[in-house]
Amino acid sequence: MSLKIYFCGSIRAGRDDMGLYAKIIDHLKKYGKVLTEHVGKPDVEKSDDTINQDKFIHDRDMKWLNEADAGLVGAPDKLIHDSSIGWLDQADVLIAEVTKPSLGVGYEIGRAVAMNKPCLFLFRPESEYKLSAMISGVHDGERFKLKNYSEPEVYKIVDDYFETFKIQ
Repeated sequence: MSLKIYFCGSIRAGRDDMGLYAKIIDHLKKYGKVLTEHVGKPDVEKSDDTINQDKFIHDRDMKWLNEADAGLVGAPDKLIHDSSIGWLDQADVLIAEVTKPSLGVGYEIGRAVAMNKPCLFLFRPESEYKLSAMISGVHDGERFKLKNYSEPEVYKIVDDYFETFKIQ
């Protein structure tokens, strides 16, 4: 199975879980190409090596990164949005780590649900955060699945999800 996977996790709302994101992303790679692997990398908004996409998107994002490093205002956020929506449009599935509340992740999920993309939402209930009803409420057990987890079991949850996954 070789899928295009859109992974999302908190970036601007806090990078406390970046290491966990990186591990989940590495695990997801056995199922296909993770279009957003930069989410698990440090300094995602500054590093020139965080974007690993096709040449057009790569070149456009390198321009954005250089402009962001130069302190230009406005253009980087538009490029982040447009690139992200482009990747989401290409994706076969969205996997979202939703423990750390993030407006961006919520937006990405809303767009994925509107596109009727299959989604797996991963939440750690032992965290200090409460899951938004807008995420738990979309769970239908089929197309949109919410799984509570602790770190050691997340890989089995992902494996179980993809064991029965079908592109629709």
